[in-house]
Amino acid sequence: MVNALLALLLCQLAGEALVRATDVPVPGPVLGLVLLLGALALLRAVRGPESGDVPEPLEKVSAGLLSHLSLLFVPAGVGVMVHAQRIAADWLPLTVALIVSTVVTIAVSAVVFKLVDRALSRRRTPQAPQ
Repeated sequence: MVNALLALLLCQLAGEALVRATDVPVPGPVLGLVLLLGALALLRAVRGPESGDVPEPLEKVSAGLLSHLSLLFVPAGVGVMVHAQRIAADWLPLTVALIVSTVVTIAVSAVVFKLVDRALSRRRTPQAPQ
């Protein structure tokens, strides 16, 4: 399990290093997860699909972290409480930004879903010979 935790931390570190080196506007841990996904896909390609999706130690460590995910929101809650006066002073722009970003996210997700659904339906339906 130590090796699995080390792998997760190394992926996060690699993501942070790439973000700082390339100045990409993506959080380092997110890029680290993309690197982990690529590593798992490569591992599956090498071992074959019958080997399973995720190595068991990595699955156990990940499940343990996910079971305590709510603890990771404590610092954000503390930050909200520390800046409560500022939030109270700027409640209108914050509310508008939250509503607009939520609507845009839902709209973009719907468009992407439709495009992927269309692309997958083309793959499934056999094309008539020309």
